[in-house]
Amino acid sequence: MISGKTKVIAHLGYPTESFKAPMIYNPWFEKTGTDAVVVPMGVKPEDYRAFLPMVFRLSNIAGALVTMPHKVTTVELLDEASTTAKVAGSCNAVKAGADGRLIGDMFDGEGFVRGVLRKGRKLEGAKALVVGSGGVGSAIAASLAKAGVSKLGVFDAYTPMMDGLAGRLRANYPDLEVAAGAKDPAGYDVVVNATPLGMKEGDPLPVDVDRIDPATFVGEVVMKTEITPFLAAARARGCAYQIGTDMLFEQIPAYLEFFGLGSATADELREVATIRY
Repeated sequence: MISGKTKVIAHLGYPTESFKAPMIYNPWFEKTGTDAVVVPMGVKPEDYRAFLPMVFRLSNIAGALVTMPHKVTTVELLDEASTTAKVAGSCNAVKAGADGRLIGDMFDGEGFVRGVLRKGRKLEGAKALVVGSGGVGSAIAASLAKAGVSKLGVFDAYTPMMDGLAGRLRANYPDLEVAAGAKDPAGYDVVVNATPLGMKEGDPLPVDVDRIDPATFVGEVVMKTEITPFLAAARARGCAYQIGTDMLFEQIPAYLEFFGLGSATADELREVATIRY
C-alpha cells in the first residue's frame, strides 16, 4: 500500500505506454517490504527542462528513472555526472544529494553488457555495431568500449549526434577503432538496434538483416513486444539474441543501489516481475 511515508521514484519519459520498469520494481518492493513505488510520468520534451528540477522539490522523492526522449537532455541539467554518463552523453538515473544538487548516472549500457556476458558471449576483442546514437545507443556504445571491444561501429540518421558519440569514444578510448556513418552489419560479431524502430507497426528494420552472419549476436532495446520484427528476422537467420527487457533486468540492481533501496539479482527480479505486452 502507498502511504504518506512512501518514497516515490519518478519514471520520466514520453509516451509512457511501453514502460515496463514499474512492473519489475513495484512487485520487488512489495515482496521485500520496501516502502517505495515507481510511478510513470509522461513529460513532453518541451516541458522537461522545467519539470526535472521541480520534481526534485518533492519531499518524498527518492530519485528518477529517465527514458526516451529525455536521456540526452538530462545531462545538461545535472550538477554532477558520472564518467559513464559523460562518455555516453546521456543519463537514465538521477538523485538529489544532501545539498539538493542533482547527481546523474547511466546504467543502460551496463545492463546491456551484463546481459550479453551472462549469455556466454565474449565482448573483449569483438567487433560491435550500434545503430542509434541517442541516449540508449550512446550508453551501450560506451559500455561496449569499456568492455574491451576492438572495433565499434556507430550509426545514426542524425549525423551531429552520431559524430558527437564517435568523438567522445575516440577521446576516451584512443586504442579503439571507431567507424561512424555506415550501418552495414556484415563483419560484426555483435549488432545492436538502439533506435525506436520496432515500436510502431510497419517500421522498417534498422539494418539489412540478410547481411548479418548467423554467428552474430543481435541485441534489441525496444520493449513494446518481446520479439520485435528485427529480432524475429535475426532469429530466422539463426542468430543468438537478447530481448529489450533483458537489459532492463540486468541494470535494475545498479539502480537500486544508486537510490539506496537495497539490491537484487536479475533472476530474483524476474521471479516477481509482472511484465505485460
